Amino acid sequence: MLGTSDQHNKTLIAIVGPTAVGKTAMAIELAQYFDTEIISADSRQFYREMSIGTAKPTASELGQAPHHFIDSHSIEEDYSAGDFEKEALETISSLFKKKDIIIMVGGSGLFVRAVCEGLDNLPKALPETRERLNNRFDNEGIVPLQAYLKQVDPVYYDQVDISNVQRVIRALEVFETTGLPFSNFLQKTKAVRPFKIMTVGLTMDRTTLYERINMRVDLMVKDGLLDEVKSLISFKHKPALMTVGYSELFDFLDEKISWEEAIDKIKQNSRRYAKRQLTWFKKDKDTVWFDPKDKNQIIDYIQS
Repeated sequence: MLGTSDQHNKTLIAIVGPTAVGKTAMAIELAQYFDTEIISADSRQFYREMSIGTAKPTASELGQAPHHFIDSHSIEEDYSAGDFEKEALETISSLFKKKDIIIMVGGSGLFVRAVCEGLDNLPKALPETRERLNNRFDNEGIVPLQAYLKQVDPVYYDQVDISNVQRVIRALEVFETTGLPFSNFLQKTKAVRPFKIMTVGLTMDRTTLYERINMRVDLMVKDGLLDEVKSLISFKHKPALMTVGYSELFDFLDEKISWEEAIDKIKQNSRRYAKRQLTWFKKDKDTVWFDPKDKNQIIDYIQS
């Protein structure tokens, strides 16, 4: 690995923002401009079996710049933010041997934070705790679990995407295992990284963003999202699949809701998720925000 002193003049550019804002396209443009490579910090694009519902970069986009952590794992493996922190830092360290700038892109706040600031070691939950919470979700739905989280950890409840069953159950597992709120384990003191980090946030007016989200959902459906979801039925209890775009279609396949309701819910939950992503990323006062159309301004900012 690179010596610490060798990395001090190296820079990691983190591109963050809500779903459908245009992060992938911006990351590729910046990677081409700076002749560098991209680290994906998207908690679902790691999985080879999940492509349509995760809005994974297309084959042609992947061909425009080298990407890491896309299709890197199977849905059969459990892969946490802590695992990603370790592997991403190793990859970044080896890339810095040949590049001065690396681009990291993703909307998964916890995974971005893992690389930029570090995470406290989160306790592993007992399998029976996870199973009990999953069974409760199956029998009662997410609403009682959301209420439970709000009661035991109001701080994290305000930050997390509460329609993301995976995140809600994970936080409750930690609480039940340790008796302490999940928010206690989110790093209070930032880990010091041996490289510079610049965070670029992408945003746009809400109406336009919501239109883009609705259009993206329609496109996913047209591209075969339902068939992708059907192929993953045996893994539906995996945390990565208890998320927007997948959980709603599992409900449709279980005949809990109609097709129209399912699509409507995917759009609604995606818009809610975008709102929470913005809340999460706006907490970082070091992030500088741009409209995705302002590529030249972003490049000037990075070079300055």
